[in-house]
Amino acid sequence: MIRPRRSVLYVPGSNARAMEKARALDCDAMVFDLEDAVAPDAKDTARKAIADAIAARNFGAREIFVRVNGLDTPWWIDDLSMVAKAKPDAVLVPKIETPQHLTDIANRLTDIGADHAIRVWVMVETARAILALREIAAAASDPEVRLSGFVVGTNDVAKETRMRLTKGRENMLPWLSLCVLSARAYGLEILDGVYNDIADAEGFAAECAQARDYGFDGKTLIHPNQIGPCNAAFTPPSDEVAQARRIIAAFNQPENATKGAIQLDGKMVERLHADMAKRTVAIADAIAARG
Repeated sequence: MIRPRRSVLYVPGSNARAMEKARALDCDAMVFDLEDAVAPDAKDTARKAIADAIAARNFGAREIFVRVNGLDTPWWIDDLSMVAKAKPDAVLVPKIETPQHLTDIANRLTDIGADHAIRVWVMVETARAILALREIAAAASDPEVRLSGFVVGTNDVAKETRMRLTKGRENMLPWLSLCVLSARAYGLEILDGVYNDIADAEGFAAECAQARDYGFDGKTLIHPNQIGPCNAAFTPPSDEVAQARRIIAAFNQPENATKGAIQLDGKMVERLHADMAKRTVAIADAIAARG
């Protein structure tokens, strides 16, 4: 099933008001955060607040992630226990650097009887993770691992590598591309990192467009004001959808059933373009179905 993940908003688990407000936001997904946004002495309170929010089950079509604390902390086991009971759509795990980390998560979820519908997403946010991307992504071939996607942590990578966070991200593009390639090689979804300057609407729009053009499925967000522009960037334009439907219809003609390429509007169109068109239409239809 194709599911839109254009806009994915981080919501602090320690902020009950923010979680309540999030119910009315037009984001495709939300990440209830137990990690960076929650102080050590507020972890228990945030864990309960997130469990209560998920139990209410009134987030509509929005996908719900819970970002747990890293495996190098004393909190992740309790976090996963809460996740297993609350049953969000997915758990997002930070600081994953090796396939063994995924095995540790999988073993814990199995031990506590977590519903297999709860998927695992991982943060790519360290130099070691980037160097091990292929091996980490390949773990998706094991259904017990539950791996469904990557979320790029651009701030953390910049901190660790001493890269500057610059407009256009020219210095980061090689490894951003590697993240996308690794995800697609193993059938995973992938979300871009956050944009820190909430007041810079023009820069944010440009980075959304860049992420879209690089093949990301959507972008993680830190403020509700970023949702609208992000949705606009990752929603296929109406003319693109119309053209996609025309390509599909053309290949569905009986005379084209066995052809690998056809002419359409004076251009050569291959069957791979029909496959791309089907995804464009599926995403557009899924977005329209959300209302």
